[in-house]
Amino acid sequence: MKHEGWGESATALGVDVGPRMAARLDGFEQLLLARGAPMGLIAPGDVPRVRERHILDSLRAAPFVKGRTTGYDLGSGGGLPGLVLAIVLPDLALTLVEVRRNRAVFLEMVVKELQLPNVVVYNRRAETLRERHDLCLARAFAPLGRAWDTARPLLRDSGSLIYWAGARFDASTELPSDAAARVHRTPELPGSGALIELTPT
Repeated sequence: MKHEGWGESATALGVDVGPRMAARLDGFEQLLLARGAPMGLIAPGDVPRVRERHILDSLRAAPFVKGRTTGYDLGSGGGLPGLVLAIVLPDLALTLVEVRRNRAVFLEMVVKELQLPNVVVYNRRAETLRERHDLCLARAFAPLGRAWDTARPLLRDSGSLIYWAGARFDASTELPSDAAARVHRTPELPGSGALIELTPT
């Protein structure tokens, strides 16, 4: 799919994607397919639908992240959602936290090739971080309780964790007691789970 196709898809998710951003999303998609897939960064069954399953699924958080200035992508893996959001939100300074060296090398390569000055890669455990930020992202990182325990010490008082929940997520039983929660649905992506936004109480 040519990069002209990003506009319609992104607009449906409430995101404005200009030509330079679209070109970078194209570049990331190709790097993910050509170099990330052989490394196991995406499942073989997801290769034919990497745009919808991974890139657009990451992009849908942009309206809830916009306006934040600093953040962590916990367990970034292949850069999902961190690299996608960094591309469309250039004012967001994002640290991709990835303990596995081979994945961190992939992330560093993408950051260099796409020339993303707002992104750094941190190749250590999240528990070793000390600086507090506006935002933490957690997609395929850990169950919500553990993700919140990891994110909470890294957030400023007004900061938020954005968590990608599975389709079977039960908000009535799985939300932490020490957080205020907002649940965001994305009907434009059928089958996607909710985005859970947690803020310290």
